[in-house]
Amino acid sequence: MKKIIVDCDVGVDDALALIQAFHAPELEVKAVTGVSGNVPLEAGFKNIQRVLSLTQPQQRPIIAKGAERPLKGEPVYAYSVHGEDGLGGAKIEQREGEEWWQIFPGPANELIPQMAWKYPNELTLIAVGPLTNLALGLEKDLKGMRLLKEVVIMGGAVRTGGNITPYAEFNFFVDPLAAKIVLESGLSTTLVPLDVTHQVFLSPRVMETRTRPGRSSFSQFINVATGYNSQQYRFRGGAEVFHLHDPLAVGVVINPDLVKKEKLFLTVETKEGERYGQTLEVGGEKAVAAQAVEVCLGVNSEKFLDLFLSRLEG
Repeated sequence: MKKIIVDCDVGVDDALALIQAFHAPELEVKAVTGVSGNVPLEAGFKNIQRVLSLTQPQQRPIIAKGAERPLKGEPVYAYSVHGEDGLGGAKIEQREGEEWWQIFPGPANELIPQMAWKYPNELTLIAVGPLTNLALGLEKDLKGMRLLKEVVIMGGAVRTGGNITPYAEFNFFVDPLAAKIVLESGLSTTLVPLDVTHQVFLSPRVMETRTRPGRSSFSQFINVATGYNSQQYRFRGGAEVFHLHDPLAVGVVINPDLVKKEKLFLTVETKEGERYGQTLEVGGEKAVAAQAVEVCLGVNSEKFLDLFLSRLEG
């Protein structure tokens, strides 16, 4: 089993990624940390607890709050995609006094390197939100962060367009400086950008044949959380599909063979303007200072979808 930490800004696809991780026999979730992103930190941290109440893991993970805002600039949220509560209005029963987690007394940027010291070169960090917590962790304890076995990041748009601006992916746009720091940190990093996550999605056909017929609490959750309308065959906001951005990052850890990778030197645009948050390939002298990142540029979509749906049911 691979030991993992999930750093997230729990919206709908983060929640699906967490369910997938806790249901994967290949993974052992040691901790879950929250960061401001899809929703404010407090809402995201509450959603971590709600998802844990749904999954009820046998080994209760440590959870910690992280950054409330990006390293610079103001927070940006994605209510239109995830709803005001971040989970699309999906209700999860939480019994009073029943906790499926252990709360860490300090911040996420303290917990992450601390866990790396505890499990040196064993721990994979899956980051599916803005990278603020990771950047702060590097600032706080660089040696500890370098004891992480690997960092798998859902973020960026390398050779494709963005999803919040024509150039930028949401997670990198929310905190470009943090993304730049992490990509250039020298950590062993795999990037799962929009180039591949836009190839994996739930369609009306999948919903009608594989999720709506299910009677489990997880099937019910995915139907409500994604805002799927079975009469119009559309998702929240009239979308034709629901992209599985964050679950793919977890899928890459479960089975690296799902994707084709290429080593690239990357940085992120931090200057305000139309290209703010854009992922940039660098070469020449600049590539010497940067660290090569394993970038996922191809994916076996059908194989991943089968993996995701099987893990969703547990």
